[in-house]
Amino acid sequence: MQLLFDFLPIIAFFVTYKMVDIYAATAVLIVAVVLQSVVQWFWKRKLNTMHLISGGLVLVFGGLTLAIHDKAFIMWKPTIVNWLFGAGFLASQLRMFGGTPLVRRLMNTAEAGVDLSDSSWRHLNLMWVAYFILLGIANLVVFRNFDEDTWVNFKLFGMLGLTVVFILLQGMWISSRTQPTEDSE
Repeated sequence: MQLLFDFLPIIAFFVTYKMVDIYAATAVLIVAVVLQSVVQWFWKRKLNTMHLISGGLVLVFGGLTLAIHDKAFIMWKPTIVNWLFGAGFLASQLRMFGGTPLVRRLMNTAEAGVDLSDSSWRHLNLMWVAYFILLGIANLVVFRNFDEDTWVNFKLFGMLGLTVVFILLQGMWISSRTQPTEDSE
């Protein structure tokens, strides 16, 4: 259910794009992220940091897209978001930002029950940094070298597919390094 909620704005963008154009889709995306934040606030009484960052950039880049009538702004947004997430994950390992890798904080918050060594957590966090950087680059390559329709399809299906593959590979990597707990012995 949470996954569907997280992807509703991009699905709304995609459907509107296919029915109208990128500018209508951008307007729908802006409304969808605002509604997503409002619903999340009333549902959980807090806002997800990643949603706030992504939503803020949707408002800025989407607003510029509509105001200037230049689709390049909304097409840059996935790259900027991914690179900011990569920078955030990288910074989380620094002592001045707590020193605990962000991926570890997120997985502990989700109560995933994953028990890795400190070194493995740092490696996993760096894998996410690399993933976010590469996803940002992939977005640039697609939006600079292909037509708008290809970019929209990549934005939904390509990025989602790459994320699913990355998470599956991450799961296999984690399971190969998970330390046995007292309950499993």
